Amino acid sequence: MADASAALAPKPEGEEIDPHFEPVIKLTEQVEVKTYEEDEDILYKMRAKLFRFDNGLNQWKERGTGDVKLLQHKETKKVRLVMRRDKTLKVCANHHISAEMRLQPNIGSDRSWVWKVAADYTEDPPTAETLAIRFGSPEIANEFKRQFELTQKINIGGASVEEKHTEDPAAEESEEEAEKEEEPEKKEEVEKKEETPEEKKEE
Repeated sequence: MADASAALAPKPEGEEIDPHFEPVIKLTEQVEVKTYEEDEDILYKMRAKLFRFDNGLNQWKERGTGDVKLLQHKETKKVRLVMRRDKTLKVCANHHISAEMRLQPNIGSDRSWVWKVAADYTEDPPTAETLAIRFGSPEIANEFKRQFELTQKINIGGASVEEKHTEDPAAEESEEEAEKEEEPEKKEEVEKKEETPEEKKEE
């Protein structure tokens, strides 16, 4: 009892109390959180706000604000659109970009687009959705449209962005030189064809 009372007794002035509590459970290993984006390359990334059209209520509903990304799989080269909400990182858009999709201007806004998705995998099972996305400026919105349409071509051809845009400058120069050399030859051939029968006889 004496020990207990001594422990409860007030501490002298100026003496600091530094309580220390041992954790009940010690975490020895870090838990790895997978996003299922580890096997993909980011082709495009930009902050935006996403909406979905509720057919039952006949109105637009906000799905979230965050980074919209165009991700290309390293092996298949296919590209999908993924968007996650800020802070929670919960998926609010996840679908393959098909050739049939068309980005339409949103009425009354020059910085947003509307498109239809046959199968959006945000929820399980996937659902057909009408989505709208809004960016910070018309320039950003136009760049998103350009990147979106480029990925449609990639998905059709199965090529990467680098393969689409990277060309050999030396090869281009050699092609231009070859074209220049062919031009005089073509002109000579045309002149010969345009000779009249009388001119040929005189020769």
